[in-house]
Amino acid sequence: MDGALVIDKPAGITSHDVVAATRRILHEPRIGHAGTLDPLATGVLVLVCGRATRLARFLSASDKTYEAGIRFGLTTDTYDVTGTVLTRSERRPTRCDVDDAVAKLRGEYLQQPPAFSARKVDGTRAYALARRQKPVTLEPSQVRVSRADVVTFEEDGRVAVTLTCSAGFYVRSFAQTLGELVGCGACLETLRRTASGDFAVEDAVSLTALQESAAPGSLLMPVERLLPRMASVRVTDEGVIRVSHGRVLESRHFFPTDPGLEEAVDRPSEQDTPRRWVRILRPDGRLIAIGQLARRGSEANGGADAASHTLHPSVVMI
Repeated sequence: MDGALVIDKPAGITSHDVVAATRRILHEPRIGHAGTLDPLATGVLVLVCGRATRLARFLSASDKTYEAGIRFGLTTDTYDVTGTVLTRSERRPTRCDVDDAVAKLRGEYLQQPPAFSARKVDGTRAYALARRQKPVTLEPSQVRVSRADVVTFEEDGRVAVTLTCSAGFYVRSFAQTLGELVGCGACLETLRRTASGDFAVEDAVSLTALQESAAPGSLLMPVERLLPRMASVRVTDEGVIRVSHGRVLESRHFFPTDPGLEEAVDRPSEQDTPRRWVRILRPDGRLIAIGQLARRGSEANGGADAASHTLHPSVVMI
């Protein structure tokens, strides 16, 4: 059973709980997720099943969109309302204060992850150390916030913010920093992920609906529909054989009338990495691998045409 399944995760359970429940429903042991959600959070949780688990790292690298409820005047050790209260303040920011602070948190910058996170410190999860009240030192990560807007503002110190951010972004840290900027502290009160890459909450199904479906497997999105923004090439029958053995593909292994390789060479990279990833398809359009585009060694300093490039299958799905 291969493909992706978008679950509208309910509050109060972990992403692992959703994976475990889905394994039981689909009778498929090979299920993972492409971007975790805290128990507090709801919304889009992308699951990958069967061969699609090999694509998880590409799917999880996509931008995410959230609706965040933030409460001012309260800080906690976890940066959300589920944690132990550290400080309280009667002071409340003005709408102008909040708008100015949110504006400062747009763009690219280094973000400090919360101590209660899944990051590892010498092989141990940070949250495990934090729960034992052990010191936790995490390196800040480069993040990007392409959109952040205050949607609602309430005089009691609650605001709703919508934001689109890069993978690895902590909305809890966003709330914590927002509180520091306005001077009264803040924590995350609610969180809903409305989109993850090309998957939107409108595409999602609830666990209850999945459980009650007469054909739950039919709810999966086929592998061929995944990563639509990534450049694609079709290979010949000889190319399929080479892919199955993980061998490098050259221009003769692609359809001569198919502009796919030329488009892959010309297309600006959409991944936050120097690698140029390309979807490799059978002649009938079925996805068989993800390859890395590279120039030939002898032409590394020039040559922008497709003939000067090779494609190295990195994630083979046959």
